[in-house]
Amino acid sequence: MQLSYIDTTDTDDVRTPLLALAVPKGGAPVTEGVPGVDAALVAAIDSAVASGDMTGRTGDQVVLYGSGGSAERVVLLGIGAADDLDAEGVRRFAGRAVRVAEKLRLEGVSISLSGLDAVDIGTASQAAAEGAGLAAWRFTELKAPDDDDPAVEVRTIRLLGAGDHDAGASGAMAGAAIARGANFARALQARPGNVATPTHIANEAVRMAGSVGLSATVFDEARMHEEGMKALLSVSRGSEEEARFIILEHRGGEEGDAPLVLVGKGLSFDAGGISLKPPAGMEEMKYDMSGGAAVIGAMQAIAELGVRANVVGLVPSSENMPSGTATKPGDVIGSLAGKTIEVINTDAEGRLILADALQWGARMKPAAMVDCATLTGSVIIALGHHASAVMGTDEALIEELRSAGEASGERCWPLPLWSEYRRQLDSETADLQNVGGRPGGSITAGAFLSEFVGDAPWAHLDIAGTAWGDGKLPYQRKGALGTPTRLLVEWVRSRAG
Repeated sequence: MQLSYIDTTDTDDVRTPLLALAVPKGGAPVTEGVPGVDAALVAAIDSAVASGDMTGRTGDQVVLYGSGGSAERVVLLGIGAADDLDAEGVRRFAGRAVRVAEKLRLEGVSISLSGLDAVDIGTASQAAAEGAGLAAWRFTELKAPDDDDPAVEVRTIRLLGAGDHDAGASGAMAGAAIARGANFARALQARPGNVATPTHIANEAVRMAGSVGLSATVFDEARMHEEGMKALLSVSRGSEEEARFIILEHRGGEEGDAPLVLVGKGLSFDAGGISLKPPAGMEEMKYDMSGGAAVIGAMQAIAELGVRANVVGLVPSSENMPSGTATKPGDVIGSLAGKTIEVINTDAEGRLILADALQWGARMKPAAMVDCATLTGSVIIALGHHASAVMGTDEALIEELRSAGEASGERCWPLPLWSEYRRQLDSETADLQNVGGRPGGSITAGAFLSEFVGDAPWAHLDIAGTAWGDGKLPYQRKGALGTPTRLLVEWVRSRAG
């Protein structure tokens, strides 16, 4: 996909098969100074508004056809009350424009940013680039072409803005990079477990790192044994696929500056181990590596954007399978931190592989550390599919992530991490056990992770309800959603200033 930003003060002619205009509730779209809108189209637009076919309510949509001008078609898209518009509204507006182009089987669309005055041009262009780039992505690499109904991909997207050219252009380029990172994460998520093995995920991370200038290191199981990553290795014991530990480094800050550490659960397929999952829906457990995919995608965007901070991405990756060598309920295992863990349920494996990764990150003395994981089904009961849960040891960090979630459109909401929840993990035979019962399951999972972060300012994002789904937003599709790639990038950029 090619995305470009065009300053409309520098041109009056942009030929396009489709031009998208935003229409506020009770108002009319801005057409003055928008390339491609001739007198005939202005008259048609006025008629659509006057007739009531276009009221500006969110969801309203009218397609008009030009009469020989540079815009072959115009789609009017209602955006609701103009004063209520925010970056997420712009994201959805741009996503809807791409969906219209797809429906009309067009390979290009131009999106006017005129009339989005409630959002500054830099923010609007970034959000539009994200929304359009995310909407244009689709996963087709494992499908044969349909000769009877060939898919038409939107390959060219142009943003038309006026005002501060530098802010608009830089915002568009940032949004495009963030969308590419999120789409890379979605591609990794969408690949089935027989393709996206731990080795494949590691190889893809190394390939990406080489293309954007990141440093990449991958531990095999022999190296993990040397380091003492016993918790991670205990999960992979039941699989013929070897585990991998991926380390990605972006050195954008001053030498010696404490890094920001991102940790993502990379469980490439989760059958539950000996505590076997029910068959229904088990195919979705290919998505259990979504946190790792998001960290890898975020690191790509961070490198492309040249963020001025030292950032490290850590992804522990393994399968969780049942076999004669698999860890059993009741087993006591070790960990990189030296703590012993009684495994009550082998399906609570994500926290085990994260325990060693978090301890590795804590040894780097980070300025802050954030992990993301499809960790608990109970978080869906608490928050549904609308927000990820956030909890941790540093209230300021939690608030930073909540703000980053609002800005990126990947919202999160705090849950408490009181000492009472930690007591649910007390074990009679080990330092702690890996589950604390059904009550507060998401929180006790977070309490478990907190045992392995040392003194590092740390926060945990439980993305089990947001990493994949039905794709109800205009810029989403059913399946992989890439969450929380954009949140992580927004947080790192805000920390870097």
